[in-house]
Amino acid sequence: MSSPAVSGVPNSPSCKIVLGMAASTGTKFIEAKDLHKTYRVGKIEVLALDGVSFVVEKGEFVSVVGPSGSGKSTLFYLLGGLTRANSGSVVLDGDDFSLLTDAQRTRMRRRKIGFVFQKFNLLPTLDARSNIAIAQEISGNGQDDTQHFTRICDLLGLTKRLHHRPSELSGGEQQRVALARALINKPAIVLADEPTGNLDSKNSDVVLGMLRQSNQELGQTVLMITHNPKAAKYGDRIIHMRDGRIVAAEEDPQWAVR
Repeated sequence: MSSPAVSGVPNSPSCKIVLGMAASTGTKFIEAKDLHKTYRVGKIEVLALDGVSFVVEKGEFVSVVGPSGSGKSTLFYLLGGLTRANSGSVVLDGDDFSLLTDAQRTRMRRRKIGFVFQKFNLLPTLDARSNIAIAQEISGNGQDDTQHFTRICDLLGLTKRLHHRPSELSGGEQQRVALARALINKPAIVLADEPTGNLDSKNSDVVLGMLRQSNQELGQTVLMITHNPKAAKYGDRIIHMRDGRIVAAEEDPQWAVR
């Protein structure tokens, strides 16, 4: 099945390559301050983040790139409140993760954050509609906003596929269901971790275009982790990471400045 075109989304996006600070003044929505995170593997300590600081403004689409082991995924988990930093702080829409209990962080994730992962994480026994609706049930929002549900499904080209189970959907369609699940509760921020990692180039373009469109039309702040320079260019700007730090583009071995 062919993927739907995404209107109003450029095929060759451009962005600003910067060192972590927003290019224009505005409302601070995410603020990371001097983040340090160390993991212990047996008797060895592995430094995952080494003093990471940056600001994301409300409504921005920011791409975070870097080679494997650069600290991108650790940063993703810290920004999503899925783990704690050893030191430093993450403030998201006025809430400081370091001051919240585990229960409070869980409630905040349900209210404010939509997650999109490389693995689709769809429930195989449920159809697409139920896989999206279950996010509403977990958050406590129920299924009252049918207009928003319909709008999201229309935006992502899923209206005619809602009664199909994941095994009956293509990889691109499954990722669109996962994206709908992330957007259905109207999160203030969407965190996407390698959302095109399991997709071919055609479906990757569709999913990236839809992320961009949801950012523009629904007003979500988007922070996307990726190792793909082409995918990164869908963002307004790019943050480069290497060895747990934010670096200049020239110091990212997988990035050629053009």
